[in-house]
Amino acid sequence: MIERPLIVFDVNETLLNLETMAPIFERIFKDSGAMRLWFANLIVYSCALTIADAYVPFTEIGGAVMQMLAQTKGIEISEADKVELTDNFASMPPHPEVPKALQKLRDHGFRLFTLTDNLLDIQSRQLAQGGIIDLFERRFSVDQEVRRHKPAPEAYAYVTRSLGTQPAQMCMIACHTWDTLGAVAAGWQAALIKRAGNDLLSVGPQPTYTGKDLDEVADQLIARYAT
Repeated sequence: MIERPLIVFDVNETLLNLETMAPIFERIFKDSGAMRLWFANLIVYSCALTIADAYVPFTEIGGAVMQMLAQTKGIEISEADKVELTDNFASMPPHPEVPKALQKLRDHGFRLFTLTDNLLDIQSRQLAQGGIIDLFERRFSVDQEVRRHKPAPEAYAYVTRSLGTQPAQMCMIACHTWDTLGAVAAGWQAALIKRAGNDLLSVGPQPTYTGKDLDEVADQLIARYAT
């Protein structure tokens, strides 16, 4: 039997349904595409701040990006809006297939972990409210030690070092190509879930597995490492 990799999950959108955030942005911006624009800019500026060696917690970047986008449109963001953004971000539900797919991986002997740009307490709230926190052996946040947002190589190295493993023993599951790019560049395997609006990029390091949802990716991993 080939040794199973340790599986590390991205959380936002990969496991949890980001689309539940859309009503907040539609209410404030009167634009159905505002949430996606906000999230794309959140990733851009988390990467930009990391490259500039200026660490800012993910939720703070999210609030600042929302404020920036509002200013470009002459919209005023209240403190209540910012609180609602943080609270809803911390309570996004899992995608429908996620709980059973995670349990299936566990039942087949895979060890499951998370790695997110979120603060650890936000991540814990998300997974606890989604009823899936107990399926993970350990949860990692870039805020804990490395203080560099994914896809910085230090983020993936932090998990490998903490678990006392080698990069080849790790597999990242995410629905964002920027995350799988970082993981593969760090020497990990990676799986891309093609959630709505996410797909492969034809250049750069490619993921080992792809699937339309976590259940499909889980089946590929189980088949690959079957006893």
